[in-house]
Amino acid sequence: QVQLIESGGGLVQAGGSLRLSCAASGRTFRPYAVAWFRQAPDKAREFVAAITWGGGSTFYADSVRGRFTISRDNAKNTVHLQMRSLKPEDTAVYYCAAKDTVVLITTTSGYRDWGQGTQVTVSS
Repeated sequence: QVQLIESGGGLVQAGGSLRLSCAASGRTFRPYAVAWFRQAPDKAREFVAAITWGGGSTFYADSVRGRFTISRDNAKNTVHLQMRSLKPEDTAVYYCAAKDTVVLITTTSGYRDWGQGTQVTVSS
């Protein structure tokens, strides 16, 4: 099992940027893929971005492609989500999730380990 802690959320104006971080601990010696999901009030949790263990493959939701960048530093067991050109509709609680796999997974059911989430609020 991998323990995950998100940080970096906050309040930002539309058009601004934020950088989220996800710090992993526990069974990090095994290759694991990491994804970011988000959940807005009264909405289902949705996929945002994912990255493989080696960082060679990434995948983004259409709604964030070109604005968000996912990256990882395996030496520090940390994954980042750089968010630019933020919009009010990006407002949500952002969660990171991990799975001991070498492939990309974009569904919530594919992940067992989750962080507690960090709030991102984008004002108009």
